[in-house]
Amino acid sequence: SVFFQKPCPLCDEAKEVLEPYKRRFILQEVDITLPENSVWYDKYKYDIPVFHLNGKFLMKHRVDLQKFEDWLTKLELQSG
Repeated sequence: SVFFQKPCPLCDEAKEVLEPYKRRFILQEVDITLPENSVWYDKYKYDIPVFHLNGKFLMKHRVDLQKFEDWLTKLELQSG
């Protein structure tokens, strides 16, 4: 999941960086400004974008590609 609000240039940049990986995972975007996501707004309003992988916090602000690839590979090995 990517937690974001608009406008967010860092969020747009992050989505571009993740684009080549979209066949390997499902990107779920969570707009923290929506009322139903207020719990996430309170938690992440100063940290967007925030990335969760399989429901667990992974990183924030910018995509750490090495960390992302390591986690993605580990998940693929577990499920494969």
